[in-house]
Amino acid sequence: MSTTQASTRHFDVVIIGSGAAGLTTALQLPENLKVAIICKQALKSGATPWAQGGVAAVLDEQDSVDSHCSDTMTAGAHLNDPDMVRFIVEDSTDSIHWLIDQGVPFTRDTVDEPLMSEKDGFHLTKEGGHSVRRIIHAADATGAAITSTLIQRTLERSNISIFENRIAVDLINSRDNQGQSSCVGLYVLNLEHDNVETFHAGSTVLATGGASKVYLYTSNPDGASGDGIAMAWRAGCRVANMEFNQFHPTCLYHPHAKSFLISEALRGEGAHLKLPNGKRFMHKFDERGELAPRDIVARAIDHEMKRLGCDHVNLDISHKSPEFIKSHFPTIYERCLKFNIDITSEGIPVVPAAHYTCGGVVIDEKGRTDVRDLYAIGEVAHSGLHGANRLASNSLLECIVLGRAAAKNIEKQNKETTKTSLPTIPPWDDSLVTNSDEDVIISHNWDELRRFMWDYVGIVRTTKRLERAKHRVDLLLREIHEYYSNYKVSRDLIELRNLVLVADLIIRSALQRKESRGLHFTLDHPDSLHDAQNTLLTPPPKQPSWR
Repeated sequence: MSTTQASTRHFDVVIIGSGAAGLTTALQLPENLKVAIICKQALKSGATPWAQGGVAAVLDEQDSVDSHCSDTMTAGAHLNDPDMVRFIVEDSTDSIHWLIDQGVPFTRDTVDEPLMSEKDGFHLTKEGGHSVRRIIHAADATGAAITSTLIQRTLERSNISIFENRIAVDLINSRDNQGQSSCVGLYVLNLEHDNVETFHAGSTVLATGGASKVYLYTSNPDGASGDGIAMAWRAGCRVANMEFNQFHPTCLYHPHAKSFLISEALRGEGAHLKLPNGKRFMHKFDERGELAPRDIVARAIDHEMKRLGCDHVNLDISHKSPEFIKSHFPTIYERCLKFNIDITSEGIPVVPAAHYTCGGVVIDEKGRTDVRDLYAIGEVAHSGLHGANRLASNSLLECIVLGRAAAKNIEKQNKETTKTSLPTIPPWDDSLVTNSDEDVIISHNWDELRRFMWDYVGIVRTTKRLERAKHRVDLLLREIHEYYSNYKVSRDLIELRNLVLVADLIIRSALQRKESRGLHFTLDHPDSLHDAQNTLLTPPPKQPSWR
């Protein structure tokens, strides 16, 4: 039998993804464990560097755990798990102090803006859905600051190995005599050498981010293709609440901008949303105006654009002083200026864009999934924190808190359990497949998928639209399965295979929810039910992990 000749690598822990979730987990693991981080591109290429706003945490004496929990539950339309919300919020202060200890350069207070206690001296801002200022940030590039700091700390650790330009293909499961399924590693496509490698792992951590690339317009980087959710589903993990896809209200509308997000912090600091004629409109939709939660703001913009037939609305902060704007939003100011938009004197053209996957792989407070020795942290996971709509700046907090919790559990498991030798894993077999000469099929299917998801499963839904989408996705699932079975894998094929599966999970979840709640708004069921219930999907019996 001909197989792909590639190395087999052995690690105590393999982490897939190099954003805040993956790096935090790696850094919190003890140095006696051999750790691998697998990156789809470069180490710094995850979604975290794109995060502008900051991290929500209880840091000021005017704030409280109860207040932060209440805001989170309200934004999440009370579909949140209250125990998980409290667990994460209660650890928020310690998690921020850990980031500070790592060296993250959070913005300090100025003398004329005493917005935090003198003891700590950090500037806090406010975003939509928050009742107080609790967002600690590094100017308007918090994600980049966190990423660069954690990468620096990671590179100082001799027990952590970095594998760049690799994409995970599938997880590998093993069953014990009692039928308990355990993850024992994964297959990984080396994009530089075009071969599939095998990674043995005592514990595997999915930190792969979300699936917003399933939509035509998104604020996410190209790698947000739902890989972790799809792999976990195929490995036997339940997923929950996949119908809740957050559309960020304000993505820069410009043909050359490509997914540049305009931070919610602008609205937190007083920016106004305006129609092309210069009139404000958010007061017609919510008494909180521009500071309403993201789902309400996104639907309002979508409504006004469709009503007027306009391509965008404007986000205007030009009534603030140029000095204030440049000091608080230097990244946004400079980026917009490259497109000849001076935000100190004019509004920013914006549109909603798919931004965050609130559902995902079901986990507990230690990051554990349904499959033993498999963890999921961050946007790939459904922890119960976000409910039907994520509160602004809670995502990075979740990455840090649950990354630390998962690392502690992995360490504990390694101390308490004597790991037996991992089972022999069959090498990746590509003896029955060939190189494709029809890659045009991938590009056409990719384009079709993202367009019908945007049209039929977007900000406003109907049962008829969802049924049309389900019919289309069923055809794509069959076509892509056939293609995957006959041709050698590539990055485009792997991502398309994963995105189509995740699209199916989103559509199935949306069809099950017979109400409107949070991010899921359907014209056929515009009211919310009295009791909030999660949408849980359970995969069919596990198939073999290898061909």
